[in-house]
Amino acid sequence: MAIIGIDLGTTNSLVTVWKNGQSILIPNTFGHFLTPSVVSIDHETIYVGEIAKERLITHPKETAGIFKRFMGSDKIYTLGKRRFRPEELSAFILKKLKEDAEAFLKEPVAEAVVSVPAYFNDAQRSATKRAGELAGLKVERLVNEPSAAALACQLMNAEEDANLLVFDFGGGTLDVSLVECFDNVINVLAVSGDNRLGGSDFDRLLARYFCQEKRLDFEALNENTKGVLLQSAEKCKFDLTDAETAKMTVSAEELHDTLLISREQFIEIAAPLFTRLTEPIKKVLIDGSLSLDEIDQVVLVGGSCKMPVVKLYVNYVLGKEADSIGSPDTIVALGTGAYAGIKARHQDIRDILLTDICPFSLGVNIVNPLEHSRDLMSVLIERNTTLPASRTGIYCTASDFQSKIELKVYQGEGRYADENSFLGKLDLPVPRKPKGQETVDVRFTYDINGILVVEATALSTKNTKSLLLISDSNTMDKHEIEKKVAALQKYKIHPKDKDENRLLLARGDRLFTQTVGELRKAVEFELFLFSHALESQKTHAISKARERFSYFLDQVSWELENGGFGPSLTNPDENWYQTFKTEDTGDKTGIPSEEDLKNLFLNWQLNRKKRDD
Repeated sequence: MAIIGIDLGTTNSLVTVWKNGQSILIPNTFGHFLTPSVVSIDHETIYVGEIAKERLITHPKETAGIFKRFMGSDKIYTLGKRRFRPEELSAFILKKLKEDAEAFLKEPVAEAVVSVPAYFNDAQRSATKRAGELAGLKVERLVNEPSAAALACQLMNAEEDANLLVFDFGGGTLDVSLVECFDNVINVLAVSGDNRLGGSDFDRLLARYFCQEKRLDFEALNENTKGVLLQSAEKCKFDLTDAETAKMTVSAEELHDTLLISREQFIEIAAPLFTRLTEPIKKVLIDGSLSLDEIDQVVLVGGSCKMPVVKLYVNYVLGKEADSIGSPDTIVALGTGAYAGIKARHQDIRDILLTDICPFSLGVNIVNPLEHSRDLMSVLIERNTTLPASRTGIYCTASDFQSKIELKVYQGEGRYADENSFLGKLDLPVPRKPKGQETVDVRFTYDINGILVVEATALSTKNTKSLLLISDSNTMDKHEIEKKVAALQKYKIHPKDKDENRLLLARGDRLFTQTVGELRKAVEFELFLFSHALESQKTHAISKARERFSYFLDQVSWELENGGFGPSLTNPDENWYQTFKTEDTGDKTGIPSEEDLKNLFLNWQLNRKKRDD
């Protein structure tokens, strides 16, 4: 039985299948690949797709679109006399795509891989899976849209190694991602986005501009007239894709008029939206710790990227030419179809691996020294960490003679604990001692299935308590969950305890004893920097640091054997320090300067001397 891939979009959705070594787009009953993500109710009849979209103007109170923006929320849509949640409306879209696929393939379809924005949180992902279940589809796997786009790009270009910035701008959402492709692995480094920004916002701005020029109150218009106005704005926007000027013609019950709009005017009108496009780009570059020079390709995805002004703006912001590989409308769908092929274990694609990330930070509450009534958030697993991941933190008692440490687990980016989503709590008994004298080791281990294992160990007694938190989107049974939790045990090793890193540290220690003078200082400095990277527990930073440190040690060995300096010692690579990202610098990019690292090193030496004394 075939597994299909579904790109569940805000304004349009597509369905694909992997067949004969390629991802194939499946047409709907009208022979089109794009099915509008619109649902309409007429008494007991439910219309989905193009028919529903036509009814947006004639039956606005019985029709809904753009509901993907509210997936995972409590928003209720009232269509006629019936009420629906966003996932229930999405289920109608998925059911229609399932039926189209079955008609095309001439066989039943029971399972699908569905794409979601990479920044979707757990509630949004859970709602997407529920929509699949309501549509009669087994949705075991969600694939991040940038991962799907990168997969499609790699299959089209047949490139093995590349760093991609995927700019996914659809009808209702913006998703910007950094994706690393190497050795048949597609690894998302960082994501950012705005789930309240899309092409439909440009339509609304144009509609309001029309009203402003014609001295009309947009809000005072009836729903039918608003629908006609927005449809005319959308057409004008599309016309400006191919022409320098376009005419916006509105013919409705209470409004009959036209307005000529140039591309230059459109840019001025949409200036606030273009400003909002910039913020996720900045954020993803900071989080991903990549410079613009390290980005090999900028990939445009999503129907809104077909607007020339969007491409020009992205080119301007990034200072390099963005590419549209294939159609921006279909690239995510093609990648999702390819991933469906991977899941079905097709021989021609199963060797490709897609990694996932943690879209939101995970942490625990800690006492706020300035405001005791409001705890702070201490992050253990940062957003954009590649999964599965395991991180540790050391905490101590905050009050004299307290008998337990209460750990509350949160998800989010807020500074204060209560600004984030509460996931659960764990109480760990500790001996009664003066504050600060009892310490607890806390470990978070998290995987792509939404399984979070929290372990807390009192270091003085070795008493351990654990908490298992399972995402609502997880559909595995008890036995499967137990197997996954057991598999996570292998990730509970600190990076500094892994054999490949211990070997490098041992080699560095040996070379430190064999060297003197400036060369010994250089070895000690490099040892510190590699240890600093290991303590960060960040896989990407450790990988780069290990490569650099190994090369450095090779050069030192060469110097000892040949009596001369190797090239990396006579001409050190200053840019290498950009490998590290630390909270100890005030630099907005999060990249420490060489001076910052030297200060860190001097402080480390001072603290070590104090310990030795």
